Amino acid sequence: MLDFTFTEEQEMIRESVRDFAKKKIEPIALKMEETHKIPDEVIEGMAELGLIAPTVSPEYGGQGFDPVTAGIIAEELSRADPTGSIPVFYLVQASWGHVFNKYGTEEAKKEILPNVTKGKWFLGIATTESDAGSDVLGTKTTIRKEGNKYIVNGEKMYISGVREAYTRGGGHITIAKQFPELGAKGMTLFYLPLQSKGIIPQYVDDLGREGISTGGFTIDNVEIPPHYIIGQEGKGFYIVHEGYEYARGLIAVISAAAGLKSLERGMNYMKQRKAFGLPLAKFEALQFKLAEHYTKLSYLRWGAYYALWLYHQEMLGKASRFEVSKAIAMAKMFAQEWACDAIDDVMQWQGAFGYSKECVDQVAWRAIRSFGWAEGTKEIMKVIVSRELLGKEYISYK
Repeated sequence: MLDFTFTEEQEMIRESVRDFAKKKIEPIALKMEETHKIPDEVIEGMAELGLIAPTVSPEYGGQGFDPVTAGIIAEELSRADPTGSIPVFYLVQASWGHVFNKYGTEEAKKEILPNVTKGKWFLGIATTESDAGSDVLGTKTTIRKEGNKYIVNGEKMYISGVREAYTRGGGHITIAKQFPELGAKGMTLFYLPLQSKGIIPQYVDDLGREGISTGGFTIDNVEIPPHYIIGQEGKGFYIVHEGYEYARGLIAVISAAAGLKSLERGMNYMKQRKAFGLPLAKFEALQFKLAEHYTKLSYLRWGAYYALWLYHQEMLGKASRFEVSKAIAMAKMFAQEWACDAIDDVMQWQGAFGYSKECVDQVAWRAIRSFGWAEGTKEIMKVIVSRELLGKEYISYK
């Protein structure tokens, strides 16, 4: 029999996060659109509760949470913050904190992770470049070894948390080509402190998620020590996809939560607003749309949790990497689309008000729309699922 219940401990964690989010995040969420930052007191509160990179082992300041528990936290943060800023701040550090915790050197983990879990430093991911998004092999950034150090050159763009790491401290897990002639087997993953000499940041004004920065940085002969290498040299392409998949699972949960929260607001509006003398909730056309969206998002939510559960099974040696890749891709494939469709209809139900900036749902729509690209597009998810169903010999681009 399948068990679709959360453990007692997980439910306690959910209640704790929900209480914190309701008291500390909901009241300030929309203000982040004006301040363009997550308030320090929110970050401090998250750190006190162990909500920053909680996937990191306790010896480095984390909670050692499994992927499903990490998903529960993501869900509650998403319900409280329609701007998506805090969920993104959370998911990036939860997923890539896991990667750093698993593959980082002992020296680097002791130096960096406690500062991340305490909320002092930001830990991000930097793979995207102007000409290399989902195509990681298109990366132009290079890393070479010189004596007892590594030299990095290149640029990264459309990266979350650039301002946070550059001003507060911290850095990004970064990928670069070390042995270009080897293709996927020649890419290396490493930690890049953004306050290093030779880093020049730039910022992009996003459509949404205003509380966390998006931008890029040029990397001009930046030196990093050997203990900042993550995993083995030349294995970066494979390691980075483990982080992608963790993040994709969390994105699917966040998208479902945002869509379902919007439907809750829509249902309240439908019951109160009247047209032609009847509550909008009486009209079957709206009822049917509501039923469709609720069904899709409910299945999305459980599909996302299943994918995160399977990710955990792989960590325990009970599932294969390819099983996980397929389940995660299936969960993320329509996550943004279904959530945005639901939110868009909620805006439609509210008439002209739904198009105004006073409407919370347009804030949520702008936030979730970003997940159409983040950590891989819908088309990439289809490629992954097709590859696992048909076999690698039928990959269309080879």
